[in-house]
Amino acid sequence: MGAPSALALLLLLACCWAPGGANLSQDDSQPWTSDETVVAGGTVVLKCQVKDHEDSSLQWSNPAQQTLYFGEKRALRDNRIQLVSSTPHELSISISNVALADEGEYTCSIFTMPVRTAKSLVTVLGIPQKPIITGYKSSLREKDTMTLNCHSSGSKPAAQLTWRKGDQELHGEPTRIQEDSNGKTFTVSSSVTLQVTREDDGADIVCSVNHESLKGADRSTSQHIEVLYTPTAMIRPDPPHPREGQKLSLHCEGRGNPVPQKYLWMKEGSDPPLKTTQESALIFPFLNKSDSGIYGCTAISNMGSYTAYFTLNVNDPSPVPSSSSTYHAIIGGIVAFIVFLLLILLIFLGHYLIRHKGTYLTHEAKGSDDAPDADTAIINAEGGQSGGD
Repeated sequence: MGAPSALALLLLLACCWAPGGANLSQDDSQPWTSDETVVAGGTVVLKCQVKDHEDSSLQWSNPAQQTLYFGEKRALRDNRIQLVSSTPHELSISISNVALADEGEYTCSIFTMPVRTAKSLVTVLGIPQKPIITGYKSSLREKDTMTLNCHSSGSKPAAQLTWRKGDQELHGEPTRIQEDSNGKTFTVSSSVTLQVTREDDGADIVCSVNHESLKGADRSTSQHIEVLYTPTAMIRPDPPHPREGQKLSLHCEGRGNPVPQKYLWMKEGSDPPLKTTQESALIFPFLNKSDSGIYGCTAISNMGSYTAYFTLNVNDPSPVPSSSSTYHAIIGGIVAFIVFLLLILLIFLGHYLIRHKGTYLTHEAKGSDDAPDADTAIINAEGGQSGGD
């Protein structure tokens, strides 16, 4: 690099970084704004600021270059547009009930020499409509295949659709996007296909729309489905452990869609059915040993039938204690308790007497050793008398 070129570069840097008003990279008369995003039907505030107004007023104009406000003076008769703040350094306005047509670039101008402008891009979000589910056909049978379709219009930008069954996420087809006739919003659609089982009877298939304009709010539609399937059954005895002489009810608990309308009772080894009825219970008013055996209950609906089995073993009757034997048992227990107490008392008493008798004999022996016998006493007495003589 030659000397003239280097000198020019140094002069340029010095000009750009000169202190105070010599800073050519900054224009204090240049207004500034910010881009805004608003949901359709909401309110947006446009703020324009300038550091050095040069005794001129700020002005807002719409994408069609129509003046909205010049300083604090309204220029366009639109009651949705209101003045928020007007000072020499700021001009702020608000637009309420924003429509999709309000989207575009808004211009803030200051009429200095030359005229300076700043742009604010207003983006209007289109709110998606509540999803609509189609394609459901009633009277689904177990293992049938079902395809549901979901669509939602009015979103901008295009929304996304998701499927779920209860808390379980379903993997539907990718969201399809189609532009609406207004050229601004979109219609999105998706479908899901699944093979239904009896566990799906009464389930809700939910289609949800996800979009930034909803701000996390749930917007979904559910389709309640009904699945027809063959019945199942199980037999429950009441009481659980029947004995001879008791009353017994065998309850045939049927489940299905539709629920079983008829129950057929049979016993192995018996040719004719025991009972065919709409009631699900088989009742034995008084059980006998001969009632033991294997019983079957067939639950019948228009979707088919199912037979459950139960082995009945009639136990011996429970022994019923008589009142006299109970009385005698109570008396016997009381007598045994009294005898036990007497034995304990006698043991303690005998122990006490033995200890005190031994003590008495010991003291008596010691007393006999210490006292002089009779002969010694007489001799001593005679000796004393002769000495006196």
